[in-house]
Amino acid sequence: MFHVKHREGDVTTPSPFDASTPLAREVAEITRRRQALAAEPFPVPPRTRVFTVANQKGGVGKTTTAVNLAAALAQAGARVLVIDLDPQGNASTALGVEHRSETPSVYDVIINDVPMAEVVQASPDFETLDCIPATIHLAGAEIELVSMVAREQRLRSALEAYIEQAGERAPHYVFIDCPPSLGLLTINAFVAAREVLIPIQCEYYALEGLSQLLNNIKLIERHLNPELAVSTILLTMYDSRTNLAHQVVHEVREHFPDEVLDTVIPRSVRISEAPSYGQSVISYDLNSPGSLSYREAAAEIARRGARKQEDN
Repeated sequence: MFHVKHREGDVTTPSPFDASTPLAREVAEITRRRQALAAEPFPVPPRTRVFTVANQKGGVGKTTTAVNLAAALAQAGARVLVIDLDPQGNASTALGVEHRSETPSVYDVIINDVPMAEVVQASPDFETLDCIPATIHLAGAEIELVSMVAREQRLRSALEAYIEQAGERAPHYVFIDCPPSLGLLTINAFVAAREVLIPIQCEYYALEGLSQLLNNIKLIERHLNPELAVSTILLTMYDSRTNLAHQVVHEVREHFPDEVLDTVIPRSVRISEAPSYGQSVISYDLNSPGSLSYREAAAEIARRGARKQEDN
C-alpha cells in the first residue's frame, strides 16, 4: 500500500489511490458488478412475458421502472415492447419516440381498432426496443370505453393479434405502463398481462394503498383474467444512509418474500436526469450505479422466469 509521509510528527496519510478509501471501494464494487453482468447472458423466455407495471400510489418510480427495465433487457439482446397507457406519455418521452397529438398511438389501437403494427415506433436507444406511444387523446379514452363492447379486453385482443402476426419476431417482453388510478385503461392493462410488477418506494407510507391494489388484482384475476399474478416487486428510491429505507426494505421482504427482487434501485441523479434527454438511464449513462441496478433487476427477472419455466 502506497503512503505519503509528512514531516510534522511523521503522520502517515493514505494516497488517493489507496484501495481502502471509500471512492476506491465504490469504483471496485461498480467494476465487479459490471463484470458479473457481462459474464452471464440473460436467458430469453420461450413465449412473450407480458408485465403490467402498476401502483395506485403516484411518484413511486412506475414509469421509470417500466422504461429502464425494458431498456436493460433490450441492451442485453432481448426484443422488448413498451406500451404507454398513461395519458401523460412519460414513457414515450423517456424512450425518445414521437407522441404529439396527431401521432398514431395506443388510443387508436384501443378505440379505433387500428392494428398495433401500424402505431409501433422504434426507440432510438436500442435496436430491439419498440414503443407504442400515448398521446393526449388517451385522456378521453376512459369515457369512450364505457359504452364499447368487450371494453376490458380491447388491449389484450390487439396485443395477442400483434404477437401472433410477428411470429418469430415477437417481443420477448412487453411492459405496459399504467396510469396511477384504477380506471378502464388500467383494467385493460391487467387483462392484457399475465404478470404484475409493482414498484414500491423505500419511504414512509410505502405500503399505503398496496392492500387495495392487491385486492383489485384478485378481483380482475377472478372475473376477467385467471392467468394474472403479482410476480415481481421492485424496491425503488433506496437511500442506504437512512434507517427508514432499511426498515421499509425489511418490512416489504417480510410481507412478500417470494416476489421481491434482491436488487434495490437507489436514489440517483442520473436516473432523474435521463428522461429530460429523451433517454432511459441505460442509454444515458450505462455504468452509473442507477443503471447498473436496473440492469441487475432485469437480469433477476430474466433468470427467475427461466427457473420457473424449468420447474414447470
